[in-house]
Amino acid sequence: MEKIVTCFLAGGEAADVNLTVSGLRESPLTGEIFVFNPGHLRQRDLPGVHLLEQGSLSATEALKEVVLRSSTPFTLLYTKPQPLIPGPWALERMTQVVGDTAAGLVYSDYYAMKEGKLQPNPVIDYHAGSLRDDFNFGSVWFYDTAALEEAVAGMDKSFRYAALYDLRLRVSQRRPLVRIPEYLYTETETDIRKSGEKQFDYVDPRNRAVQIEMEEACTLHLAAIGALVKPPFREINPDDGSFPCEASVIIPVRNREKTIEDAVRSVLSQKTRFDFNLIVVDNHSTDGTTSILEWLASEDPRLIHIMPQRNDLGIGGCWTTAISDPRCGKFAIQLDSDDLYIDDQVVQTIVDTFYTEKCAMVVGSYQMVNFKLEEIPPGVIDHKEWTPDNGPNNALRINGLGAPRAFYTPLLRQVRIPNTSYGEDYAVGIRLSRTWRIGRIYKPLYLCRRWDENSDASLDVVKMNHHNLYKDRLRTYELMARIRLNQQGS
Repeated sequence: MEKIVTCFLAGGEAADVNLTVSGLRESPLTGEIFVFNPGHLRQRDLPGVHLLEQGSLSATEALKEVVLRSSTPFTLLYTKPQPLIPGPWALERMTQVVGDTAAGLVYSDYYAMKEGKLQPNPVIDYHAGSLRDDFNFGSVWFYDTAALEEAVAGMDKSFRYAALYDLRLRVSQRRPLVRIPEYLYTETETDIRKSGEKQFDYVDPRNRAVQIEMEEACTLHLAAIGALVKPPFREINPDDGSFPCEASVIIPVRNREKTIEDAVRSVLSQKTRFDFNLIVVDNHSTDGTTSILEWLASEDPRLIHIMPQRNDLGIGGCWTTAISDPRCGKFAIQLDSDDLYIDDQVVQTIVDTFYTEKCAMVVGSYQMVNFKLEEIPPGVIDHKEWTPDNGPNNALRINGLGAPRAFYTPLLRQVRIPNTSYGEDYAVGIRLSRTWRIGRIYKPLYLCRRWDENSDASLDVVKMNHHNLYKDRLRTYELMARIRLNQQGS
């Protein structure tokens, strides 16, 4: 049988590489195998493979080396240094799907070996809005070599970290990226942290150099497909309108008897030069939350305790309930029910920003703490990836915009918040940033308390996939809208 697949492997320990090579060699389709040398591998320890000195697949120069060396119709990239165990006829199946779909890249579900246990790891379908640089393709990327060559030939920017991200974006501009919903291989999973611990990797200050490159690659892609938005962005007139008070802090809550009093008191202790209130939408709590709120409301009339008549509301629906209430102020400011403001100046600082920047939305920064309010890694999340000119574009690459979030109420009433309990704020943020100015506060305003009862503390792969797919679809809708906007303006 003709050898039609050239394989390129991320280098690890020699024994692990040899296990991967042995597995790949079981397919008669496998041709030459190349290994990127991280520096310690020796040719005599790796019989039958070629060592490459580029070192890392994440660099543009490495991908140019791949194109130079691959002389077969298909090219396989294995991105992990740990052993790979291909399933039976995995390469045959991938070549078949590329032929049937004209895909530029195919990827598949896989098994993950975690702490000695084999676990199924389904992935999700790729959409136009699947722009997250941490989109999970698994570790086996199977390319039509012609599509790979075309994408690499167009790379006029050299990256150290973002080359694979740049590559798949470029391939997606011309060819589909196709998921095979079959478990075609087994990889070793070394990152066994809970979902809540992984959640903030993309804004960890230690990863800043990587994030800068990822933003550059995403911006190039948005420009190529006609979805890039540019200033000037529209501004609000914060003096317009008549409201019962200047600002309302909004807390949706369900069953947070351990934390709701802290959250409420952090709001009611705010010092401002204007009137404000606190609207808590109690989504039919079944623990002691409701009693605590009733008691706190009896102490301070600024606390408006709402129990919705409907029982089908998510967090977004609770938000819409609050901003639709006639007692809502001109600016609606977010606080989660298990978090609290960092000091007594937060509300004043946010409202001042609305007036100074004439923005439709203000996004703050926050400090990660444990339940005892002690700082935990990665510390302050300042979302420095948001810049006034390119933040609205980079927002389509990342999974969140920061906290606390605050909105100009008249606009929020027009746009509305999706009635979900995940991604609802992100949906509004990317929608407003399409055309409106977004204000940023880079000092921490908010203590983000991480504990076992956070809604995202420990999600299984199915729930994580559900969340990620939802945000990918939000980005897809937004991409379509931005392309139309640019077409209308041209």
